[in-house]
Amino acid sequence: MTATTTTRKSGAAGKAPRRGNRKTRRAGWWLPYALLAPAVLFELVIHVIPMATGIWISFLKLTKMYIANWGNAPFSGLKNYQLALDFNSAVGSGLLKSFLITAAFTVLVVAISWGLGMAAAVALQKSFFGRGFFRTLFLIPYALPMYAGVIAWKFMLQKDNGALNHFLFDNLGLPGDKPFWLIGDNAFVSVVIVAIWRLWPFAFLMLMAGLQSIPNDVYEASAVDGAKPLRQWSAITLPMLRPVNMVLLLVMFLWTFNDFNTPFVLFGGSQPPAGDLISFHIYNASFLTWNFGSGAAMSVLLLLFLLLVSGIYLLFMNRRKDRA
Repeated sequence: MTATTTTRKSGAAGKAPRRGNRKTRRAGWWLPYALLAPAVLFELVIHVIPMATGIWISFLKLTKMYIANWGNAPFSGLKNYQLALDFNSAVGSGLLKSFLITAAFTVLVVAISWGLGMAAAVALQKSFFGRGFFRTLFLIPYALPMYAGVIAWKFMLQKDNGALNHFLFDNLGLPGDKPFWLIGDNAFVSVVIVAIWRLWPFAFLMLMAGLQSIPNDVYEASAVDGAKPLRQWSAITLPMLRPVNMVLLLVMFLWTFNDFNTPFVLFGGSQPPAGDLISFHIYNASFLTWNFGSGAAMSVLLLLFLLLVSGIYLLFMNRRKDRA
């Protein structure tokens, strides 16, 4: 009788761990998925599906003949890409010229905007009377609605009635005729200035936030050792701002290279050759010539270029971080 009881107890004890190994879902396990579902849905609708549709259109001969029913457009394979990359043709040479203009535009805008933002952030790092006023003043271009700001610049850059020519030639009395700022070669200068005006407050804001994380004791210790402000900036500020600059420069590059709103509002429907930025060029190639297949191919090529540059940049910066 005792042996039977012992056997049953040991058998029951052996089955207990099996019941404990069963995975049971906690109450409310679905809540994280429910909270993420709207974001995933909007990402699919706003970004993923339109991007996939644009890639598919790049393989079609989608012209105005098929715009009413673009699903029946004939398949063209890689012909749209071959046409865009044929730099001996009018389409390819125009795209290459626009790409070079955009590259020069991006380098100037990002470099000058970062320099102005860094200078303003360092100048306003220490506390002094009126610092809050200057911080607010410098952020006005970033807080101002983009279209309102660019339209204001468009009026200021007019030849006869613009505030810029009025100040330079009527008030300062510069010799010569008033120049056209929105046509000809001056168009490139104008779009660069307006883009810098819009972008540098963002760099200032990010760098100013990054400077708040640097302890003031580090600067005081370096000053005791005899370090001058320039030496402090190169040996302390720049290395400690490396994570901020890593993200900031990449974001500024992507925003500037893809900038469509600034040239569109500044120049209107047809931009001058000197201001032919690539996003505006692709827009004209699609909606002026009604060749959406060619425009989609140019957009995909631009996407691949930006992904390549971003990947190389992040790989290079991560390797430098590991070596440091």
